[in-house]
Amino acid sequence: MATDVIVALDFPTAQQTLEFLDKFGSVKPFVKIGMELYYAEGPEIVRQIKARGHKVFLDLKLHDIPNTVFKAMRVLSSLDVDMCNLHAAGTRAMMKAALEGLTRPDGTQPLLIAVTQLTSTDEKSLKEEILINAGMQETVMEYAQNARRAGLDGVVCSPLEARQVHSVCGDGFLTVTPGVRFEGGDKGDQKRVTTPAMAREAGSDYIVVGRPVTAAADAVKAYERCLKEFLAQ
Repeated sequence: MATDVIVALDFPTAQQTLEFLDKFGSVKPFVKIGMELYYAEGPEIVRQIKARGHKVFLDLKLHDIPNTVFKAMRVLSSLDVDMCNLHAAGTRAMMKAALEGLTRPDGTQPLLIAVTQLTSTDEKSLKEEILINAGMQETVMEYAQNARRAGLDGVVCSPLEARQVHSVCGDGFLTVTPGVRFEGGDKGDQKRVTTPAMAREAGSDYIVVGRPVTAAADAVKAYERCLKEFLAQ
């Protein structure tokens, strides 16, 4: 079920990021902090944005041996983020270790979701470069089921796969879907894309929107358009 729009803060500095957020005034969008911003500014940028009242999806896509991921997630959990992720390809053992690391002493934890296949990956590159002979749909569904078996809250997938993920993993299993563009918008490096309205119809729980909002002439209007189209407001 369409729940919220997450704005990807794809900026290289804290200054640019905070200036962008200032445009929204009292409105506090759910935001995503990815590798570029986190590697540039470190955990302090997470603390600053949380202090402003935003929910934060920390998008670092961890993928390493289980012990390393366990220790990294223990650190990230202390930042009070609302959602974080890893690569489902890291196996169920890694995902279970991540979940254990994320769990705080009081038993609470951020939502943990697994990346199935990047939305910049298509069938051709899946088979010829990653050397997975199964089709995209089959691969995404198997990764999603592995994430569910490991106890995760959901997956990152294309909106095109959201409905089937729900059919095999249940309606309560979250689908967080990037690869969203406005009708007629530039797809950039994305291959498997939809509009916000199409993502809603496909069953996405959250959509992640970056350039259509951050690069818009009027970012607030673009964000409001996303909300209207996705949440059918």
